[in-house]
Parts: sequence; C-alpha cells; structure tokens
Amino acid sequence: MKRAATRRGAPSDATAAATLYRICSVLLRYPDRAVLDLLDDVDRVLPTVGPDTAATVGRFLAWLRAAPPDDAAAHYVDTFDHSRRRSLYLTYYRYGDTRNRGMALLTLKHVYRQAGYPPPEAELPDFLPLMLEFAALAPEPGARALAQCRAGMELLRGALHDAGSPYRHLIDALCARLPALGTREHAELRRLAVDGPPVEQVGLEPFAPPEFAEGRHP
Repeated sequence: MKRAATRRGAPSDATAAATLYRICSVLLRYPDRAVLDLLDDVDRVLPTVGPDTAATVGRFLAWLRAAPPDDAAAHYVDTFDHSRRRSLYLTYYRYGDTRNRGMALLTLKHVYRQAGYPPPEAELPDFLPLMLEFAALAPEPGARALAQCRAGMELLRGALHDAGSPYRHLIDALCARLPALGTREHAELRRLAVDGPPVEQVGLEPFAPPEFAEGRHP
C-alpha cells in the first residue's frame, strides 16, 4: 500500500520528529542565558511539530518564560542533578554504575562516529540532549539509539511526573513521538521500576573507562 502523500506545505513526519528532537535538545539543557536566548527561535519552529506536540511543549515553554532565571536554574539542578531517579544519562537506568555501562558508552560513541558525528569529549554520549541532537542529524542510527534507551525514558518520564516537574511535558512529547514499548521493553521497564539499576559487585573495576573520567556524571 502506498504511503499517503504529505499535504503540500506541511512537514513530513521525519522533519517534524527532527524538529522536536532539536527543540528538546535545547530545552533539556541547563537553562542558562544561551538557552533562554533561543526561546524565540523555538517558538518560531514549534508549530511544525504538530498541534498536539506543540501544545505539550508549549506548556513547558510557558513555565520557563514565567520563571525567574535563577529559579529555573535551581529547579533544573534539583530535578536532574540531585536524584538518580531523574537522570538525563539514559544508560544509567539499565546498567547503573557498572562496567557494562562503560561498554554501552563506548558502543554509543562508536555509533556517533560511524555516522560522522563524533560526540564532544566533555560530555558522556548518553546525555539525553546530546542523543536528541544526534537523532536530529542522523535519523536512523539516532532513532535506534533512542529506542535502546526506551525503558529509561519511561522511567525518567514517570519520575518527573511524580515530582510534578514542568520538564515532564518535554519527555511526554518525546515518548509520544517514539515507537510504542514492545513486550520486551515493558518487561524491562517493570523490572527496572522494581529493582532499580544494577550495582557492581565489590572489588570490580569502576564502570567508566579512563576517557570518560572527566565527563559529567549523573
């Protein structure tokens, strides 16, 4: 069956997804002046992601515009830096602070490089804003990388809802855009929700290879 043609002047699903990823990549970063200065640009492209998604992201934008900058910054730190249940480093949910996570990070860096977008050395490759930026630039490998972290995204989403954080609107919009959870993902989500991330056994080497030692950590 042929795919329905895109209405003239309307963005394709792929374009809308890439735009949403770019928007959330900006808005999920620490709300410093550089981020706040981009809000007008975000407003201009937001309608292209579709009315429902735009409304969801718009609720976050309304909060960020109304919040004093110092309050927005403090909320970001309290939300993402003071709780591992709300980590923006997505491989943490599956692997915790284990050597398996170190291997997952190395694999993810390889995916970036293979697509021609090597990640910056100052940031871990599983940082959600960085993964979203990658998915916007390299849709196929980026979508696969996000799909592999799908359960972690859902755990983050639930934790943000539990905390009543406005950032929940951004993760809601992203999860609505990603493929639905499959049977295996649902099982993993239930397991992680009960057990939490795994813990390395005493006496084993630290999870992160030396090249990640200087990166930001959840």
